[in-house]
Amino acid sequence: MEKTLEEYNTAITYCKNIFLSKMRDYGSSWRILRPSSLTDQIYIKAQRIRSIEEKGIAKISEGIKPEFAGIVNYSAVAVIQIQLAGYYELNLSLDEAITHYNAQIKAARDLMMDKNHDYGEAWRNMRVSSLTDIILMRLMRIKQIEDNDGKVAVSEGPESNYLDMINYAVFALIKMSNGENY
Repeated sequence: MEKTLEEYNTAITYCKNIFLSKMRDYGSSWRILRPSSLTDQIYIKAQRIRSIEEKGIAKISEGIKPEFAGIVNYSAVAVIQIQLAGYYELNLSLDEAITHYNAQIKAARDLMMDKNHDYGEAWRNMRVSSLTDIILMRLMRIKQIEDNDGKVAVSEGPESNYLDMINYAVFALIKMSNGENY
């Protein structure tokens, strides 16, 4: 578990550095997005990953690693947006945004540690392409929940699905950093 936590933190540092750079470039412009728009933004990234996995080639020079980082960051932002519902200030300072971001990453990491305990790190035996498919499935679930006005009968809500997607994307980044392909 210690190795997993170290690898997880390394992947998160990569994602957080991108988040920080984007915050410096664009500020908190993402605050204008509704959660459903963030769901669609994550879908675009996951669909591009799947397309590259299936075609074996990307015409845009960025590979899939930045797309998985985007899934981590947009998923964290989606949970932030859900939690800040009713708070209409669009401009968050860098410090405020990082505080919110860190809280969501901590929640995802805590969830990962609990699930890793129960599942015995089963993700290590999965393919990156399977992680992509599971992310896409989670997005379809969230879209259905959004279409149902957020109502669920027995299922977990959007927030837990976003946290799971953070973890699946981090697992993919870890696997790729260990030399695994899709």
